[in-house]
Amino acid sequence: MHNDSLQRYIRNIEDVPAPGVTFRDITPLIGDPQGFNEAVGSIVSMSSGLKIDKVVGIEARGFILAAPVAFHLGAGFVPVRKAGKLPWEVVREEYALEYGTDVLEAHRDAVGPGDSVVIVDDVLATGGTAKAAIKLIEGLGAHVAALLFLIELDALGGRSVLAGHTIHSVMTYR
Repeated sequence: MHNDSLQRYIRNIEDVPAPGVTFRDITPLIGDPQGFNEAVGSIVSMSSGLKIDKVVGIEARGFILAAPVAFHLGAGFVPVRKAGKLPWEVVREEYALEYGTDVLEAHRDAVGPGDSVVIVDDVLATGGTAKAAIKLIEGLGAHVAALLFLIELDALGGRSVLAGHTIHSVMTYR
């Protein structure tokens, strides 16, 4: 299976979450053993040559991809969550959304100086969530070696928001 063939597993749902928006639903992909395996393998291969200590997954669909990537890389898994979801001391980063703001949090000891990290998420759209995750991780002293996405929505310009970081995407929608 080639990365382009993974697109057949992506369900396009029109007008979600708002009119004119096409939601890229990955549940058919992760529900198919061959498709899920290929997706995880593709993300793992994008880490080739990097020494990775931790894999950061962004809530919620990023968790689904990041945890098996961490397993394959022999790295730890770090959940970055919405506010109030983590049970211990956290650091937080507020970021802008189209209709307001949101907050991401990580445990304050999730990563530290000297850790090399990849951040994994399902979709790169505007880049705001990934940028907030970068600020959290770098604020704890770790190095973000790369950002790895299953899907990139090129027209939304997220890559430019993350300039200066290595970015890889398995699939790109133009």
